[in-house]
Amino acid sequence: MAKGKKQNREWVWLQCTETGDLNYRTNVNVKGGLPEKIRAGLKKYSSRLRKHTLHKVKRK
Repeated sequence: MAKGKKQNREWVWLQCTETGDLNYRTNVNVKGGLPEKIRAGLKKYSSRLRKHTLHKVKRK
């Protein structure tokens, strides 16, 4: 990667909608807003419930 190149990415947490746990942290491209797929939520594994649940973006 070139030095001095500005990044258009931001770290966000994915929060489980059922338990409220912050299970995953990922970086997303924020240039032009969040992608629609991420804004709607992602199905990720929740270790507390031991099943896949909907996770929504939470910014700290």
